[in-house]
Amino acid sequence: MKIGAITIGQAPRVDVTADIMDIFGGNIELFQRGGLDGLTREEIETFKPEEGDYVLVSRLTDGSSVTFAERYILGNLQKGIDALEAEGVRLIMVFCTGEFPESLTSNVPMVFPNDLLHKIVPMLTKTRHIIAMTPSLLQVEQNNAKWEGFVEKCTSVAASPYGPWEDLERAAEAAKDLDGDVIVLDCIGFTKKMKAMFAEKTGKLVILPRTLLARVISEVTDI
Repeated sequence: MKIGAITIGQAPRVDVTADIMDIFGGNIELFQRGGLDGLTREEIETFKPEEGDYVLVSRLTDGSSVTFAERYILGNLQKGIDALEAEGVRLIMVFCTGEFPESLTSNVPMVFPNDLLHKIVPMLTKTRHIIAMTPSLLQVEQNNAKWEGFVEKCTSVAASPYGPWEDLERAAEAAKDLDGDVIVLDCIGFTKKMKAMFAEKTGKLVILPRTLLARVISEVTDI
């Protein structure tokens, strides 16, 4: 089955597919597009967030990360979605846990990890208090607001999946003593290895969006 993936960064997201392709058991042909495809770092750096912008962080094909305002890439995302449809994909996975405007349209189902998290995480927390790891300090308040109405309290912590491993370990140590019984690694960039480390250091339940997304999609591709 032909499946599409749209990333806010640059495609292909080999870091994501390294953790999820086994879930599909060889049953899909994956086509990828990105909102920053074809752009240089110098061009991307002009997308710097300003006050009031929705802030995104993603990975480039050279392995580095960038921080930018969502509004700059919406047009390119739509072009990527249209290109994936032209390839004949049956549905599109969104490789980002952020929120997106309804102006993004698709003629095939488009599955947003954020929607899955909002449905599933509240069922996994007894206290309805969660801890969310988000890549940038610029995203902490934004991420807390994203969870309003879905849980009673979200404590967001800046911890980038694209930064030093030691920073992630420090974030895990801090999360161990925070109020919350579930940790959401709230970025598609977090890996299975990172999930295992957070679970070991905190003793809390840990949700990894990339594998959650893939397992949901595999329900219709496992034929």
